[in-house]
Amino acid sequence: MFTHSWACASRGAYDPVFSNGSWARWLVAAAMVAIPAVAEAHGIAGNRLFPSTLAFDDPAVMDELVWPALTHFSNPRQGPDVVDNRIEWSFTRLLTSTLSIGIESGWSHRNWGPSQRSGFDTTAIGLKGLLYKNDLHEVMVSAGLSWGIGSSGAQGVGANNPNTLQPGIFFGKGFGDLPNSLSWLRPLAVTGAVTLEHPMVGTSMNFGFDPQTSQFGPTLTRNVDTLHWGFSIQYSTFYLTSRFTPGKLPKDEPLYQFIPLVEFAFDMPRGEKTAATVNPGLAYVSNVWQVAAEAIVPLNSEGGRTIGVRAHLFLFLDDLIPGVFGKPLIESIAISVQR
Repeated sequence: MFTHSWACASRGAYDPVFSNGSWARWLVAAAMVAIPAVAEAHGIAGNRLFPSTLAFDDPAVMDELVWPALTHFSNPRQGPDVVDNRIEWSFTRLLTSTLSIGIESGWSHRNWGPSQRSGFDTTAIGLKGLLYKNDLHEVMVSAGLSWGIGSSGAQGVGANNPNTLQPGIFFGKGFGDLPNSLSWLRPLAVTGAVTLEHPMVGTSMNFGFDPQTSQFGPTLTRNVDTLHWGFSIQYSTFYLTSRFTPGKLPKDEPLYQFIPLVEFAFDMPRGEKTAATVNPGLAYVSNVWQVAAEAIVPLNSEGGRTIGVRAHLFLFLDDLIPGVFGKPLIESIAISVQR
């Protein structure tokens, strides 16, 4: 999954327009840089497994299907006591060992209380590339660029958005390389993401609550640049087992482990207050799948009014169906042509 859902990212009506694209230009340039590296399944760097996060994207590049991705949360930007229920999916396919292409969308049900609507979320297509990986120091950095397809979502759930560009940077750093004096910190890791959502048109029309008339109906949505960023703190139980040898790379992939984690997510629309949430959860990673769930706890009123929840199932397609996804797509095509 190359962008992930930012639970508080939906914008309401009457936002000020921001036309400065300097962030977009910088991140697009970074996303287009590709540094050769060796990719592995499951987001592994040495002894460190970076699990797929739920509030924002992780630094791994892999063949992956995410379905279902379930979310239940309040959405105060759309009016008082608004609740969204979503089921989303995403599919990514390796083009090369360090570059993937992906598509994601979903279905949303929005409940205002006196009014309810359902419909498709915006569909996005994107590329994501691994820029740097260091096994000994458990570092992974990637960049991506996705296109939110304009008018691919339903007006009724506020997803009638214009075309958007969403460049981003994603990173992970584990602390398994710390000296013996700090061995108690080795299970910890930090991952993070910075993504800019840049709309190509300043306004769009969606169904919603108009605070000026106190009525539900078509409302003008002003689309602004929104900076989404977040980070997670993770604790790998692999480091508590005999499978971990300090200072040495593992013989086998560090799978079959529980990883408690806390994700912090922030949405910063230009000219508005930041929406912030903290998301404590737990992931379990097997050889062909990962399941994860977390609470969505608002840190301010913009982040929500009540505690929400999200849960995802991640399928690692290269291990689940190796006959189809065992090799990157371009390599597979080249082999077929040679035959």
